[in-house]
Amino acid sequence: MTDAATIFSDFLKQCGGCAVLDGGLATELERHGANLNDPLWSAKCLLNSPHLIRRVHLDYLHAGANIIITASYQATVQGFVSKGLSTVEAESLLKRSVEIACEAREVYNDKTTKGSCDDVAESIGNKRRPILVAASVGSYGAYLADGSEYSGNYGNKVSRQYLKDFHRRRVQILANSGADLIAFETIPNKLEAEAYSELLEEEGVQIPAWFSFNSKDGINVVSGDSIMECASVADSCKQVVAVGINCTPPRFILGLISSMSKATDKPILIYPNSGETYDPDRKEWIASTGIADEDFVSYVDTWRQAGASLFGGCCRTTPNTIKGISRVVHNQASEQKIPQMQC
Repeated sequence: MTDAATIFSDFLKQCGGCAVLDGGLATELERHGANLNDPLWSAKCLLNSPHLIRRVHLDYLHAGANIIITASYQATVQGFVSKGLSTVEAESLLKRSVEIACEAREVYNDKTTKGSCDDVAESIGNKRRPILVAASVGSYGAYLADGSEYSGNYGNKVSRQYLKDFHRRRVQILANSGADLIAFETIPNKLEAEAYSELLEEEGVQIPAWFSFNSKDGINVVSGDSIMECASVADSCKQVVAVGINCTPPRFILGLISSMSKATDKPILIYPNSGETYDPDRKEWIASTGIADEDFVSYVDTWRQAGASLFGGCCRTTPNTIKGISRVVHNQASEQKIPQMQC
């Protein structure tokens, strides 16, 4: 059986050496009219408006994304059960998050095959570019819905075993849902990274995974743990095929790439937020500190030169952001007179 690292390496080669991730999901759902003021956040739409999720996935595919991430970041069996659903219903919704993304990919591929799709993929002459579906797993703090994924401070009662037990069933379901890989996102501390790593080994998960951490100082993850130590945890897990940063202001990314590069040779993925600040008490983003799409996209070449090879956006980024990133990545590939862009 081909191992996870080889599968992911082949995917990157098909993309020309660098791949484009999608952008913010929840903030796009809100822009389309969804009310996400709920502990389930974006996962609420799995219950009452899956068509909006599919629409956002398609928007990002039209923008040029090679990887779309499912609406399961804040979807947990425990969270759905607390809303009155049965365990069977909760597990079905987790599977549904992957089905919706796969449906969007199928619709998109069908349109491009028929030549009716006017988007970034058309402009670079690659109508059937590689597209993967990544099943999102948010941190324990995301389930708590109290902003603690931005601090990583879960208290002394939360052990590595506790975190493994909490995440186990969700990982089992998503690993067998038809997704191409699992995206462990916004990891705020070393403890949870260790729990994920052990869980992947214990469950014998066959599909690739990535670990993506968040930082508020450009040096450590948000809990204060060393980014190099966290990247080392990911590096030691054979099922993890890429390591990176998400939901972090763009100004911190370059230093984080440098630090992670010292701890791992695995591909580095970068999908920051817009630079705005989340207020967990008011449950809203403070818009005044963000940066324009043009400024955000201007970072991409610098990040590429520093060693990153997958680029996208997190909260408050849009399909326009991803379209800009895709054009930068594909233009760089076309300008080089070699088969693959050396990222």
